[in-house]
Amino acid sequence: MSRIIAGVAGGLPLNSVPGNGTRPTTDRVKEALFSRLESYGVLEGAEVLDLFAGSGALGLEAGSRGAAAVTLVDLETKAVLACQKNAALLKESAPRVRVSVQRSKVNAFLERSAGAAWDLVFLDPPYPLTEDELAHVLTLLSAQLAEGAVVVVERSSRSPEPAWPAALERFAEKKYGETVLWFAEPA
Repeated sequence: MSRIIAGVAGGLPLNSVPGNGTRPTTDRVKEALFSRLESYGVLEGAEVLDLFAGSGALGLEAGSRGAAAVTLVDLETKAVLACQKNAALLKESAPRVRVSVQRSKVNAFLERSAGAAWDLVFLDPPYPLTEDELAHVLTLLSAQLAEGAVVVVERSSRSPEPAWPAALERFAEKKYGETVLWFAEPA
């Protein structure tokens, strides 16, 4: 069972997405990820975007740890329903956090939200998403980042490194068994 690990909602169990189309981020990876993000000072008061959100666990963890607003985006109905339930659970522990759940294709959402300035973005796309499709998402996203923003891409450790657009620069990579995290910032 997925849960929020730390912050004001630490220990809160989250609803998972029914079926087998999503891969929840393990607690081990999530704890390491958020320890790193806290060391970067990017969480407090952040505007967070969680693309391909699944259950919304990453975005909601950020909300529990001090983010001001979290937007969860997924197209699958079961994922959106899980996000909505989990967002309501977070609101009970952290009413100050603004949480929005968007049922949308990621590209369409990014095209509609032109002019946004995200501080922290999580991308945990489904493995069948091609590298070209991921590169296109990163290109759309790169114009919507605040100064000092951090982008985290989670993929299979067998996946190649994403093709970063010129406006994004990878600054770190960390492997955890079958999972790899890439960290990028505006160039």
